[in-house]
Amino acid sequence: MAGNSTDAGRSVTSKITSILLTLTEGSEHSLTEIARLAGLPISTAHRLTAELASWRLLERTELGSYRAGLLLRTIGTVDSCPPSIAERGPCVLDDLAATTKCRARLGVLDGLDVSYIEKVPGPKPTSAFAPGVTLPAHPTAIGRALLAFSSPRAVEMTIIRGLRQYTQHTVSSPDRFRRALAVTRLTRVAITRFEHEAKLCGIAMPVFGPGGQVVGAIELGVHELGHDLQPLLAPLAIATRSLSRELAAAAAPAPSVSHAVAQLPVQRLARDLALSS
Repeated sequence: MAGNSTDAGRSVTSKITSILLTLTEGSEHSLTEIARLAGLPISTAHRLTAELASWRLLERTELGSYRAGLLLRTIGTVDSCPPSIAERGPCVLDDLAATTKCRARLGVLDGLDVSYIEKVPGPKPTSAFAPGVTLPAHPTAIGRALLAFSSPRAVEMTIIRGLRQYTQHTVSSPDRFRRALAVTRLTRVAITRFEHEAKLCGIAMPVFGPGGQVVGAIELGVHELGHDLQPLLAPLAIATRSLSRELAAAAAPAPSVSHAVAQLPVQRLARDLALSS
């Protein structure tokens, strides 16, 4: 099946497999890196990655790198454990930070604190969840979005521990704090004004998993609520709802392998790639 490829002795299947194997564990690579890792000429790697991207097996990022596409990730989960919020979240944060030009955070409750990952606009990659890297829940929008949909015990334990005042704007009254959580439950939007960082406000929305349980929250850091609030609500809502749907779909019973394969016209894909080689 090598056709008229200049990479003599290797079949199209071998070349495709070598490309796909470079994009594992959520990695991203440039075309040059893919060619080097797969042991292919640049021209061959360019042609095959373009074909794979057209089939949605690969995705091209805004910076021109390639990563596994949604269709490939879906097939890859047929016989594996459902992906976690830590696996799904970074891509959502990447898109949200790029769209809003704001610092984006994804957090989960870690006891009475918030464990989080962060993406700032620009080329710096999204951080990873790390032990001990936490935020206080009560003065942050991300923490309030989580507590508003958590158990009453979690809220009361947070109050009992003490609503420490980080800035002059931090809500430290238990009654005011409970009212803020009630508003968040009603609107599904948590807002803080200079309560944790003196020069930054927060806007956050919850992420729900199977059964409607809160599993996380996404927050945007903004400098001016009056100017920034309304334009940012839509992309933030899209991000949280998209991640909620992904997590719910991932937890649903997986289709059989035969059904998953039937959804992808692999014979046609192999034929087209063979003809293009």
